[in-house]
Amino acid sequence: MAVSAARVASRRLANGAFVAFCVAVTAVALTALALILYSLVTQGVAGLNLDILTKSTPAAGTPGGLINAIVGSVMMSLLGMAIALVVGILAGTWLAEYAGSSRYGAVVRFLNDVLLSAPSILVGLFVYEVLVAPFKGFSGFAGGVALALLAAPVITRTTEDVLHIQPTSLRESGAALGSPAQHVIRAILWRAASGGILTGGLLAFARISGETAPLLFTSLNNQFFSWNMFAPMASLPVVIFQDALTPYPDLNRLAWAGALIIAASVLGVTIVARLLSPEPRRS
Repeated sequence: MAVSAARVASRRLANGAFVAFCVAVTAVALTALALILYSLVTQGVAGLNLDILTKSTPAAGTPGGLINAIVGSVMMSLLGMAIALVVGILAGTWLAEYAGSSRYGAVVRFLNDVLLSAPSILVGLFVYEVLVAPFKGFSGFAGGVALALLAAPVITRTTEDVLHIQPTSLRESGAALGSPAQHVIRAILWRAASGGILTGGLLAFARISGETAPLLFTSLNNQFFSWNMFAPMASLPVVIFQDALTPYPDLNRLAWAGALIIAASVLGVTIVARLLSPEPRRS
């Protein structure tokens, strides 16, 4: 009994130490997150005004806003997400439903994992060589393609994983009714996995919304307002990067305001998407 009691006490001590370590690490992470959010909100709110949504980025010492950068970011992000959603959902569906354990499927999964962890600056350099240098000009279209290359692997992996966890009975029920495989995927599996696919899209959008390096090589920047996707285009991340490095306080305030706008937009899109597509209830 003495040996058994000592062993139980040792296990309880080890378990308590492990739980305390987990709590401490979690507290450190939450504290860091709270400090980041606090500095973002306090510094960003101070730079918010009506000019932000009505004027383009200014030179130092002159009034201005971020409307050109906001519109440019929205346009390039929408283009990138439109491309990434189509490619990612179709690629993830093929990997989950058709590729199986084939050698070609394994190669595609490996390449997708490589792209998933590839530095964004390398993606920017690749798009520069393909869409910028040959056409001798930066463009918002090239920026959107670069963002799509960053978002597509995230959606592909999420789509494959969420389709894998769908019960086999869903596929069998559709086949029992005489539906072809593509109809079963469209009408049953995609609908059942819509919550997971939506999560993948939100993760991809969160990743590309603050990317700076690929846009420096593709869309560059534009101090003026422009709708032309085939010309240099402003974006919030690039404006934040440039204004944060300047010694001028007014441009620093614009950089903080832009960072707050990006964070608030990602949070807002996530909340709205979750409200519009609630998770199905399980009994």
